[in-house]
Formats: sequence, C-alpha cells, structure tokens
Amino acid sequence: MRYLRLLSNSAAVALLGAVYVLTLVLQLNPTLPLDPARLTPVALTVVLFYAAHLTVFFYACLVLRVLFARDVFSPAWISVAVVSRLAAAAAATGALLMWLNLRTFELVLPPPTVDLMFKGLLILAASALLFAVVGVLRTHFAGLRRIWALLLAIVAAGSIAAPVVVRGRGVPAAPETRAVDASGDLSAIERSSRVTIIAIDAASLELITNATADGRLPNFGRLLDAGAVMHLATLHPTTAEAVWAAAATGKLPQKNGVRSLGTYRLARFPAGADRDEPVQLLPEYCYANALVRFGLFVEEPHTSSAFRTRPFWSILSALNTPVAVAGWPLTQPAPAVRGYVVSDAYPRRAGTSAAIEDSSSVYPPDAAAELADAHAGGQEPGDTEAVPTREPVNDRPGRIDRTIDQVVQILGSTRPTQVTAVRYQSLDPIGHYYLRYAVPSAFGDVSDEERRRLGPVLEAHYALIDAAIGRAMAALGPEDLLLVVSGYGMEPLGVGKRLLERLVGDPDLSGTHENGPDGFLMAYGASVARNRNLPRGSVVDLVPTMLYFMGLPIGRDMDGFARTDVFQPAFSEAHPITFIPTYDR
Repeated sequence: MRYLRLLSNSAAVALLGAVYVLTLVLQLNPTLPLDPARLTPVALTVVLFYAAHLTVFFYACLVLRVLFARDVFSPAWISVAVVSRLAAAAAATGALLMWLNLRTFELVLPPPTVDLMFKGLLILAASALLFAVVGVLRTHFAGLRRIWALLLAIVAAGSIAAPVVVRGRGVPAAPETRAVDASGDLSAIERSSRVTIIAIDAASLELITNATADGRLPNFGRLLDAGAVMHLATLHPTTAEAVWAAAATGKLPQKNGVRSLGTYRLARFPAGADRDEPVQLLPEYCYANALVRFGLFVEEPHTSSAFRTRPFWSILSALNTPVAVAGWPLTQPAPAVRGYVVSDAYPRRAGTSAAIEDSSSVYPPDAAAELADAHAGGQEPGDTEAVPTREPVNDRPGRIDRTIDQVVQILGSTRPTQVTAVRYQSLDPIGHYYLRYAVPSAFGDVSDEERRRLGPVLEAHYALIDAAIGRAMAALGPEDLLLVVSGYGMEPLGVGKRLLERLVGDPDLSGTHENGPDGFLMAYGASVARNRNLPRGSVVDLVPTMLYFMGLPIGRDMDGFARTDVFQPAFSEAHPITFIPTYDR
C-alpha cells in the first residue's frame, strides 16, 4: 500500500506540472482561444502526455526517498508535506522553463506576449515559494492538517489560474494575406545594376576559412580576400523557414508572420476540423518535439500564404524589376512575380509525372513547361557526379541542390533578371551527420579511417556551392553585386546532447543549430570594400542592404538596416539612404 500511496502523490504533482507545460503552450500561442470546446483536445493531449512521464519521474524520486531514508517514509494518499515540496520543485522548474522559452522566442513573439510570459513566470516563481512555505509550516505545525491542506489547494489553484487569467482568452489570428500580384501598386524604378544572392543553410564561416587557407574552395577564398565579410545574428527557433522569411522581408517574425517551420495539429483530427486548433510554437527545453515524434501532433509545413508582409520578390515585382527566386522556403505554391519562381518543393518532384501534372511549384506556367521539356530531353537533375555518402544519409540533399543549380542555368539562359536569389539547403541535413568527421578535433572519438573516408563528405557539398559562386562571379558586371548569405551556422552537438541522442534518439547526430550559431554575409563586387572585420549584422539586414545598393528606398517598418559599411566610402557618399513608410498595402 505504501507504494500505491507514493504513486497517488506522484500523479497529483505530475498533473500540476503538466498543466504548467500547457500554460506555457498557451503563452507561446496567443491565438489559441480558451474556448473549452476547441481547446480541450489540445489540452488533454498535452496534459496527459506530460502527466504520464512526470508521474514516472516523481514516483522514482519518492521510491529513492523510501530506499535511502533513515526514518520510515510512508505518506498519506495525498500528503501535504510531500505534495507541497514536489509542487515547489515543479513550479520552480515551470518558472525556469518559461524564462528559457522567453529568452529563446523573444524575437518571434509580439511584445505584449513577451510581457505576459514574464508575468506568468513571476507568478510561478511566487507559487514555488508559497508551496515551500506551506511544506515548512506543515512540518513544524503538524496538528493543523486541514488548514495546510486548504492552503495547499489554494496555492495550487492560484498557480494554475493566475497565469491563464493574465494571458487572457487569446488574440484572434490575423487574417491571411492575399497573394500579391506582380503588377503591384508602386512606381516603376529602372536600375541597371544586378544583384545575385546565394543563400546557404547552415554554412560555417570557420570551416570555410580553414578550407580556403589550405587551398580548397577557391571561390570562397576570393570572396574572403577581395570582399566584405560579417557575422550575422540569426533567430530562435533556428529553422530555415523562420530565418529565411525574416531575411526575405527584412522584418522579424512578429511582423512577417512566420515563427517556426510549420504548424502543429492533433493527429486524430484532419486539417480544417471544427475541433482542430493549430499550434504554431511548441516549447523548448521540455522535449515537446516528442509530441510529434510519437504521432500525437502532425507537423504541417507553411506555404507561401504564410507571409503577412511583402518579401523582396514581391517588392521588386511591384517596382517592375524582374526577379528570379529558386529553392527559397515558403514559395510553394510559387507566387506570381515579374520574372520566375521555382519553389523549394520543385526539386523533390523534378523529372516526375507529379511535376508535370502539378505546375504550382513553378511560376510562370511556361517556365514549368520549359523545365519539363529540358528534363524530357535528357537534362535530368543530379546528372553531376554524386558526393560520397554513407548508409544513414543518402545523396538526396546534394541532388536537391544540383537540381536547383540546373534549374537556374536553364531558366536563366532564356529569362534575364535583375535580381537572382538561389538557396542551397544540403549543408544543413548533411552537417547534422557529417560535422564530426569534418572537425574531428571537436569530438575526439573519430578514427583515422572514418576521417579519411567520411571527412570529405561535408566539404563536397561546400564545393558544389563554391562552383556556383564561381559562375556568379564570372557573370558579374562592373556595377553588379554578389551576396553570399548563410542564415545560420552549424556547431558540434554538446556532450550531454550526444549522450542523450545515443540513448533515446539518433546516435549518428553530431551537428546542431538549436543554439542559433551565427550565419554570415559575404559581399563581392566593384563597389564593395575589402573588409573581413565588419561589425556583426543580422539576417534582417539582407533586404535593406540590397534595396540600398539598387538605389531603392528602405521601408521604415523594416527591422533590418542597410549595411553601408559593406561598400566603399565613395559609393556610400554618392548614394544616400532613402526611405518609404512601408512597402505593404
């Protein structure tokens, strides 16, 4: 019976802790309404998932207490002394969890939500203190059992209700933005200078610098020697969708509407069901991704309609400036532009019947037909020599990049544009598994044979991008600009995380960007200053800097800045910064 009483106490505190996690989910998703009929399915899923796991944890703690206690430990079915102490720990952990998530998501949350989260963590911190006080008083004044039980119940109820009351009933979701047509409503501005943007996921400036110092990656080396280089601060959570949405708009997620890689829906409800309420952000530091891994939630990727502000391809199209975009996230279905767009979904279906039947991944439709004809004529994606791989990670990321490379060469030969933006994504999935072999000194357990066989894999993907940079540099005119941008970096997985992955996750995982390592910006052209020590910038500086170079005004509502220090002083003096209130309607 004693162990059953331990279980009942554990379950009571676990339920309380699970509700704290639910409160955090509500805080991170201010559009979730407190309507019981709509919130109940999400609430039950989250609470039951965490309550089950926390019950096991607290029960293990109490069993250890029994085994190692000097005195007899046999609590009541619901013991005020036991529950108050465990609840104090749960509330303190909940407050810490809120603080960590507040720091992580501060840039992607609206300012009012940040303030409400801070109030919520203060409430939980105060609740932890009150739980501890009740436990101490119960120990010293054991005769007043009913009073302490009542106080415990009041503190527990308050620790749940107060953060929810402060959070409110929820903010209605902003209406979806309409697709912006290519005609736009801005004045046409003619500019002769061309801009090429090469966007890279998870590239490491340190790895590039080391490779160029040894004579490899020659075109990256030319950028380092004759261009401007700066580190770029990225976003938390560090997902390609949120980072590149910020880079494409010059605005942080609370303005552009993209805060994560997708939305999450309950697996048992189809999309659009009345009781289905999407969750935009899952909390960090509490293994919330297990909700997806175990199939309780289904992740749905964002589409091009997720933007709540104009990305650069819409801005330029409205200015009658032809633009080419290939492989950029959140371009499916491909939006209408003056020029062409090949979405990041296209390489996965290129050369298949799905690409022919569904032309939504390419705009305009005749560009899709042109690509289909090219593939039918034998120019299949991925014809180039594959990079070396191993069993857990195949060559799909490299094939996707080679497809994007080929698409740009096919369409670029017949469709001249003034701004071309191409995104290469293979370094991210490959880096997660091969970083340990590229930088073995950071891990210490890589054999010479592994280093010889697998060490070149990651750099082979860098070499593909290096070749694309070489072609872009060769095509530059005297008034043109090349921008090579890494939205975020890749760093070695910490020792603790590596051990955890080997126990319950993916033992081959070695690289991560969950801590938001810096990306970088490299600029090259006749107007660019040679400077490798520019002050740190941000991913939202990309669009303002590009607009500035083209002589176009910068939106005052953009969060980024035009980095004039990238250019030579004579250029900056001759081209003052101009502004427009906004490019949005």
